[in-house]
Amino acid sequence: MTDREEDELIDSGPSKSLRKRQSHELQALGEELIALPQGELDALPLPDALRDAVLLARRITKHGGLYRQKQLIGKLMRKVDAEPIRAALAARRERGRTAARQFHLIERWRARLLEESAALSEFVRSFPVIDSALLANLVNEAQRERNDKRTPKAARELFALIEKAVKRET
Repeated sequence: MTDREEDELIDSGPSKSLRKRQSHELQALGEELIALPQGELDALPLPDALRDAVLLARRITKHGGLYRQKQLIGKLMRKVDAEPIRAALAARRERGRTAARQFHLIERWRARLLEESAALSEFVRSFPVIDSALLANLVNEAQRERNDKRTPKAARELFALIEKAVKRET
């Protein structure tokens, strides 16, 4: 074998830097598994060895031991197909972003309803399923609570009503 043929054989695989980046990425994915709630972890299709390693990592409190356990999880992750895990974690993040967007939308509507008189008719046009009389009563009561510096019971009920309407439409 010539030197050139040997060089081609050596260069045929992924570079060491690429392998290292992939290894770090898989270890980070394993760390996300550690942080998952138990119910979501149970829903993932994980091999028993990886599941056991993740559960053990949750119980380790010493920094050095946890570091080594994360290394082990990264090593175990290299032996499994990580795509279903990535997809499940991405879907979880997207659900969180969607919930946050929805919460902000509800909060903006509540603030507008309490501040602007024209917002009531606009909200009813946007969400025709809502009971407009109840909405108007809650808006008036929430405004009175705010002006009288009382506990915002009607404001919470208004939030719940808006939330119900927004979720029904989406």
